[in-house]
Parts: sequence; C-alpha cells; structure tokens
Amino acid sequence: MTVALYPGRFDPVTNGHIDIVQRAAHIFDTVVVGVALSRSAIFTLEERIEMMNEALHGVENVRVSSIEGLTVDSAKACGATVIVRGLRVADFTYEFDMALMNRNMAPDVESVYMMTALDHLFVSATRIRELAGFGRDVSEFVPAGVNEAIHKKFVQPS
Repeated sequence: MTVALYPGRFDPVTNGHIDIVQRAAHIFDTVVVGVALSRSAIFTLEERIEMMNEALHGVENVRVSSIEGLTVDSAKACGATVIVRGLRVADFTYEFDMALMNRNMAPDVESVYMMTALDHLFVSATRIRELAGFGRDVSEFVPAGVNEAIHKKFVQPS
C-alpha cells in the first residue's frame, strides 16, 4: 500500500490544490493532505483543515491532518513513502532544491511532481489572498465553502 503526503499551507485552499489531491488519489492508495502550521497564515490551522475536509468530502482514500516541522519527518510520521507536490513553471527551482534536500535526509521517501492543470496554472493562494484583500471576487478559483470563508474574513460589513 502506497501512502503519499501532499503538504502545504493551503492558506486558502484553491481549486488547484483540490485538483492535485484528486489526481493523486487516483494514483496512490492513500493521500494524506498535511496542512502545515504557520504563524503568518490568514486562516487558522483549524479553519484550513476544515476547508480542506469540506472541499474533499467524498474522496474516500484521502485524509487531512496537521503537520509541523520538516516535511520528510511528517512523511515518515504518517507512513508516507511519497511526497506529492504541484508544479508550476515558477516553482521548479525551489522544488528541485527541496527534492534534493529531502532525498538527502530521507532516501526512502520519493518526491513526485504533478504538473498543474492549465486552468489552474496562474492560481496561487498568495494571489487569492491578494485579490480578496482588494475585495475582488475569487469564487472561480476556490471551492464554494472556501469562498464563503474568504468572504467572511475579507469583506467588511457596510
């Protein structure tokens, strides 16, 4: 049985994140979505876990949990032998360096990269936060429940 860890801050969860998880769920027996602890996140750890769980409702072989510390240590802790990452062109150098470091620390944990789907290529959680901060509609880039959470977090009552 192959367990894969898909780590990230997911602040907020985007349709691109969900696409990667769903595709990974077709390849691996179990996918653990590791929501990373982050002091600078807009949403709390609990909110991000809840958003991810809601967006992945019905995907049977996926579970969501919190992670902290080094990704390779989190992979080992949850029994994962694979770390899944989404990859956009701009991410390549960072991800390549990280994969080499992870391989050095944990040779038994493999890094697998999934190319971002074309319709999510320009979407990032950073851009979503930026757009939401300016009051822009982000509903086409995030799951419905996440859009509601963003609206509550960013839209000020009149």
